Amino acid sequence: MSAFRYSRMIEFCDTDLAGIMHFSNYFRFMEAAEHAYLRNCGLSVVGTWEGQAIGFPRVSASCDYIRPVRFADTVEVEVTVEKIGTSSVRYAFTFYKGPEVVARGQTTAVLCRVRADGELETMPIPEALREKIQRGPTE
Repeated sequence: MSAFRYSRMIEFCDTDLAGIMHFSNYFRFMEAAEHAYLRNCGLSVVGTWEGQAIGFPRVSASCDYIRPVRFADTVEVEVTVEKIGTSSVRYAFTFYKGPEVVARGQTTAVLCRVRADGELETMPIPEALREKIQRGPTE
């Protein structure tokens, strides 16, 4: 599977008083890149599978900051599926400003069914769903 890239410009509201992108916004960018990856696989982080409401809530997230990015900079976020477990998917994210790596992050999401009472219950990733995630974007 090849890496998927998502491009985004740093907006003024993404920055802090020092004029650099606030650390918390890297997590927003990772989530947006993950959603774009899944959309391009014909999937979503919420939906139904065989009539059952499902979702992929995050259970872990981290980010290492290497170089600052500033207002009006454009970053590309490269998304790769690092590991698919029985019920989880671990994504790796590499942030680029041009050819330079400016940050690296990772998230882990777990497939859950949404029970009638609204509670989440972990479930194994069905093979067809696993194949779509592993195959990656079709566009």
